[in-house]
Amino acid sequence: MGKESSTKASFEILAYITLDPNRVISGNALALLAKDIEEQKIITQDIAKSMKADITQLKCGDYMVYR
Repeated sequence: MGKESSTKASFEILAYITLDPNRVISGNALALLAKDIEEQKIITQDIAKSMKADITQLKCGDYMVYR
């Protein structure tokens, strides 16, 4: 294999923002439950901007903020 198999991922999940209370779990990342889609987007953008991080929207509609 190449270099990819010997390197560890170099990112950290900083926050997980969801609308589903069943997906709010504990861990290193901040897990937040938003009341609606608009609040979810605002929270995600504010956290990412303040921490100079990136955003990914998952297929389930949740957002991850990572750096």
